[in-house]
Amino acid sequence: MSGLEKATLTNTVTGRRTPVMFNPGEYTVNRDVTYAQAAIPGLSAPLLQFVHGGMQTLDMELFLDTYEAHSDGTRVVNAAGDDVRALVAQVTDLMNIDPTTHAPPIALFTWGSLTFTCVLARAAQRFVMFLPDGTPVRARIQVTFNEFTNAELEAKEIKRETADYTKVRVVGQGETLAAIAADVYADPTQWRPIAVANRIDDPLALVAGTALSVPRLPYTDLASGVVMR
Repeated sequence: MSGLEKATLTNTVTGRRTPVMFNPGEYTVNRDVTYAQAAIPGLSAPLLQFVHGGMQTLDMELFLDTYEAHSDGTRVVNAAGDDVRALVAQVTDLMNIDPTTHAPPIALFTWGSLTFTCVLARAAQRFVMFLPDGTPVRARIQVTFNEFTNAELEAKEIKRETADYTKVRVVGQGETLAAIAADVYADPTQWRPIAVANRIDDPLALVAGTALSVPRLPYTDLASGVVMR
């Protein structure tokens, strides 16, 4: 990453591009995933079930200064001694509701190879330098950006497949549950999950032509909560 390359914050609704005068010294990316716990009698630990992914967040401190004049190479950003709160507002305005979308605007933070589509969730302002007349000319803003996504973006990025791994097996003439288990699980002793999944009381009384659900192992019987392995 070039030392001269500046980070930028862009309002995607208005197109206003705010250059960061001084690149952050560091930034933190956070992400979490939510799992539900299902306690099963007889097991040493609860079973985990994926619920949903958590949003990614980006935390950093932005440093703004108007004590001296600054330009971004194409235009003057501020004159020496300007009130730094005008630059602070360019950042914090990302939390204002846009009248056309009825929501705060989506932002794009870019710095070298980092591109983060987000919304501004938090901004803590700290003014640290003033002119003799009290005008603030230096500020630090601790910001938190929340990752922005929607159903359309999610569908484009992740090609989902069904989570149902259950197979259907048609009983052949003279076939037993043990024979089916040997075929699908390579273990004839694993006939019980098939019997439980299909509510079969007598495993010897199979009727040819019956369609059976063959669950993936391990299988949890939802009615009893028993894990079949």
